[in-house]
Formats: sequence, structure tokens, C-alpha cells
Amino acid sequence: MGDFNQTKIIFYEDRNFQGRSYECSSECSDLHSHFSRCNSIRVDSGAWMVYEKNNYLGYQYFLTKGDYPDYQRWMGFNDCVRSCRVITKHQGSHKMMIYERPDFGRTKMELTDDCPSLYERFHFNDVHSCNATDGHWLFYEHPHFRGRQYLLLQGQYRRFHDWGSLSPRVGSIRRITI
Repeated sequence: MGDFNQTKIIFYEDRNFQGRSYECSSECSDLHSHFSRCNSIRVDSGAWMVYEKNNYLGYQYFLTKGDYPDYQRWMGFNDCVRSCRVITKHQGSHKMMIYERPDFGRTKMELTDDCPSLYERFHFNDVHSCNATDGHWLFYEHPHFRGRQYLLLQGQYRRFHDWGSLSPRVGSIRRITI
């Protein structure tokens, strides 16, 4: 997953970097043994995806270097963080094909850059499958990069459940450029 000496995230149980803390430098599928709640995070280096539940499930939050003194600062829905993974830097261009039906069916649209409003650009909001051929991407539930977030690494996603969503609704799409 890259050079772990260059990535570090610190989780704090209380707001404003108080209370018990846990420092992490690589992906972890179960953080619950290290802390019971998470109300602030400091990203010293690297880019991270943190997840509400164990094994990279539940709400997802993309974090880059900086201080997040309370969970609202990372657009958190609650103080629950149970797993995390390092997002490695992608060299080169970005390319993704999105489809209106599962298993790459019906109309396909190509993306090579950020899309602040899927509906304004393509006149649909439901993405049922996609193929991320180059780069790492984030799907957002609402336009202009708001709402729930979903990480898509390079690969094929045959159904919206494959990227962790309960619905095919996608409002905006952003490339991860770190």
C-alpha cells in the first residue's frame, strides 16, 4: 500500500484532540479495540478513508492532511470510526465509465475529470455500475461534493452495492488527486 513511514493519522476520543488517542500508519479493519468513540482526528500525512464500521463498511469519509477538531469537520454523521485505509497516490490520468444499468448495461458515459453535478452534465442521477480504469475516485450522494461519500479504487463495480451504497443515486463525482 505504499510507504507507511510517510502516512500517519491520529484518532482522539474527545473533541479538540483530547482524551485517549490512537496513532495509525497503515490500514486497519478493526479500530474498536483502540478507542470506543472518535470526536477528532489529526491527519499528519497522507490521504485516508475512514469508515463508520469494521471492515471498511458504513459511512465513508475522505480525509487529507489537516486538523478535524470535531466529527462535523469531516462531514461525519456520528462519532463512530471503526476502520481506516491509506489512499495511495495515483500517477497518471483518471478515467471512469459509468453506466445506467447493473453489469455495465445501457448508456455509458466517460469521465476524465471532476463532475460537480451528474444531472447537469449527463441528465441522470442513477449510476448502477462503473469501471474505474484509471485513478481513484469519490462518488458523492449530492451535487457539489456533498452528502455521503464512496471510495472507488481502480476496478469494476457491477452494482452500486459494490462501492458500499444502498442506492444508485450519485450527485457528483471527484477524482482523488493527492
